[in-house]
Amino acid sequence: MISAADLQAAELAALLAFHADAGVEWLLEDQPVDRIAEFEAMRTAHAARQGGGDAAARSADGSQAPSGSAGARGTARPAPKEVAAPAVAMPDSQAVAEASAIAAAATTLDDLRAAMEGFGGCNLKNSARGLVFAQGNMQPSIMVIGPMPNADDDREGLPFSGRQGAMLDRMLSGIGLARADVLLTNVIPWRPPGNRVPSAPESDICRPFIERQIVLAAPNHLLILGNFAARFFFGGTQTIHQMRGEWRELAIGGRKIPALATLHPQDLVAAPVSKRLAWQDLLAFRAGLAGPAT
Repeated sequence: MISAADLQAAELAALLAFHADAGVEWLLEDQPVDRIAEFEAMRTAHAARQGGGDAAARSADGSQAPSGSAGARGTARPAPKEVAAPAVAMPDSQAVAEASAIAAAATTLDDLRAAMEGFGGCNLKNSARGLVFAQGNMQPSIMVIGPMPNADDDREGLPFSGRQGAMLDRMLSGIGLARADVLLTNVIPWRPPGNRVPSAPESDICRPFIERQIVLAAPNHLLILGNFAARFFFGGTQTIHQMRGEWRELAIGGRKIPALATLHPQDLVAAPVSKRLAWQDLLAFRAGLAGPAT
């Protein structure tokens, strides 16, 4: 095994990034744990439960209860640790109702962010480093929505970080836009473990939050990135290649907002040949910006 002390700084950083991308969140406990002592404590507690009836009977007769084997040797065993009862998971329907209530109560994006940070009904929050909230122009004409944070986003706490973010910057600059011009966000605000696709219940729980973001930001146009986000908003089982490049209307918060889906920056990083398709979509998006907004 190679010791961390033998690694160069760049090698150690690459190793940590690899573990983070694989879904590893903690490498060590905050405090050292003596597993042998834990096992001995559990065994002592089990023996006490097995012989508890005889000991109680002897105590009732007034006789002294015999000491345990540890006492005979003159060494006291550590007391068993109390194990906290596992938290009861919130039913999905209750989590959706709670998310809807606190999202509806938010009157500003800052209020919504605070509400989401205090929300405990989505299990994805337990494995993510933290909330990845919307970033950019908070009164935008254009809102760009991706699927979920990746490892870079989770580390930075910002949407579209790292290599994918650099690709998105190039996509936007190609049609005369920059990050400061738009509001960037994701459908799911917490990174799923190992970048897996969120489940249907997880998506339902997060839906009130992203829809409230759209209502509060009040954009005139939406650019939807990737397969998951397109299916989330448009429904159905079509792939992004079947849904891309076509203007649709999303009814959210009493408004109908023009929306166009295109490939996610990761799609272009993984398959550069797809850049021409995304470029066609971006040109269509730029042309559509001149149209009337509802």
